[in-house]
Amino acid sequence: MNLFNKKSDSAVGIDIGSSAIKVVEIKKRGGKAVLETYGAITLGSYAGIDAGRVTNLPVERIVEAVNEVLKQSGVTTNSSALSVPVQSSLIFMVDLPAQVKESEMSTIIPTEARKYIPLPITEVSLDYFILPKRELSFEEENNPDVPTVSSDKTEVLVVAIQNDAISKYRSIVSQCGLEAGFFEIEIFSSIRANFEHEISPVLLMDFGASRTKLSIVEFGMVKSHHTVNRGGADISDSISKSLDVSFSKAEEMKKDFGLFENPAEKSLADIIKTHIDYIFSETNDMLLKYEKRYDRTVSKVILSGGGSLLKGLKEMSSNNFKAEI
Repeated sequence: MNLFNKKSDSAVGIDIGSSAIKVVEIKKRGGKAVLETYGAITLGSYAGIDAGRVTNLPVERIVEAVNEVLKQSGVTTNSSALSVPVQSSLIFMVDLPAQVKESEMSTIIPTEARKYIPLPITEVSLDYFILPKRELSFEEENNPDVPTVSSDKTEVLVVAIQNDAISKYRSIVSQCGLEAGFFEIEIFSSIRANFEHEISPVLLMDFGASRTKLSIVEFGMVKSHHTVNRGGADISDSISKSLDVSFSKAEEMKKDFGLFENPAEKSLADIIKTHIDYIFSETNDMLLKYEKRYDRTVSKVILSGGGSLLKGLKEMSSNNFKAEI
């Protein structure tokens, strides 16, 4: 996958979230990608609501916001790449018999995918990646009681994106006068941004406004993925209702104190902690399933997304996961 095209040595990456749009322009210099500029814009004003709230804007309003953030950040290139929100996609694992040839998978995968996709297969675009087999550990080879992933199976990671979503983002790109190099599900963008040469399983937690995306990555590939429908906007909404303050004031309090005690409002940390506990509970269930399937434990946790800036989150994560944060 090449972000740069033959006509330009610059490109802009665009992340259209539920509460904000972020852009970053990079330029190819000496064979390396160098940061040129970046910017972000909240979407609340385009929906007539408070900044930080989750929006559901029509295409024309998104186009306005994208054009504005491109202008504000001084982006000069029209070569672009867009990340597709996880809610417009589906990621799942398929186990195939080891004897299935790679040349046969383009026919088999759509048939298998029907079991997982709650839409007609004609309404989605599919892609897949064959996961490499890992070598058995000493314990797996010498202890029959240790569970292993069956060697007579080939694991395939399948991703599906709704065709309507692709059409929507193509329309946005076109109306902004941009050329789209490619569209990529946001989790894969996050992996490329956060990972280098990780070998052991790593948990990536992407804290967004409307949801938290969880991915276990091993050898640079997604081995497990789960979305928790709880995010930063939900926390601010609870603070607003519980303490009888405006949403914007709740956002301010959340950012100023986070999980640390506020002398003037001692219940603030408890309100926030209730949501984080829920997210961690879902995450722990996911980790347990992964460990049972692969007999592997996560050695590191990476916190990303705007919600990861919450004060005290790193410390709470360290206590919960007992891993490097």
